[in-house]
Amino acid sequence: MNIAIIPARGGSKRIPDKNIKSFAGKPIIAYSIEAAKASGVFDKIIVSTDSERIADVAQKYGAEIPFMRPEEISDDHTPTAPVLLHALNKLSKKNIIPDYICCIYATAPFCTHEYIKEGFELISGKKVSSVFSVTTFPFTIFRALKINQTGNLQMFYPEHELTRSNDLPEAYHDAGQFYWLECKTFLKQKELYTEDALPVILPRYRVQDIDTTEDWETAEHMYNALQMSKR
Repeated sequence: MNIAIIPARGGSKRIPDKNIKSFAGKPIIAYSIEAAKASGVFDKIIVSTDSERIADVAQKYGAEIPFMRPEEISDDHTPTAPVLLHALNKLSKKNIIPDYICCIYATAPFCTHEYIKEGFELISGKKVSSVFSVTTFPFTIFRALKINQTGNLQMFYPEHELTRSNDLPEAYHDAGQFYWLECKTFLKQKELYTEDALPVILPRYRVQDIDTTEDWETAEHMYNALQMSKR
């Protein structure tokens, strides 16, 4: 059994009602729910929330709300793992024991069913503990600079000052869209990133963090441009 779990707490401060705010014409959480449904790999699609408003919107787009998330794991500082563990605990009490779960973030409008399905094929076919979406940095991290205590620029990796960019390894970062987890291992380790984790590599034009109003506007411009290119 495979279950999608979409964490979506209320009370966002920087972007009020972030998880149900209209994005390109519909609540942003709808994109994650619809991608999960279109992938065809889930037996259940669950939204973990502490908000009745979010629950109502999520149900409208086809997700289940079998429980409400408690206040103690619904604040700004709660990481993702405790939310998923809470969901698994609640499901186990209903005798629902999934083999795999996929955490899909509520603010991931660029997440597509094809990449979700690719992630499932990787985790189930390769028998690994976790698979998650990544993308490349737009510039080599080995030429990164910092400003030191005296206000001067300093290289993080001065040994690579004269190394050709083509000779430096590609670097990736978490795309912040979805995380496939093999449940038995996750329940033991309680971590999203495991030693045997595999990547689903996304193009950079399908990745945008949405933490500020500027991020939101950038993401909408990117999304609209993608829609136009499909026409």
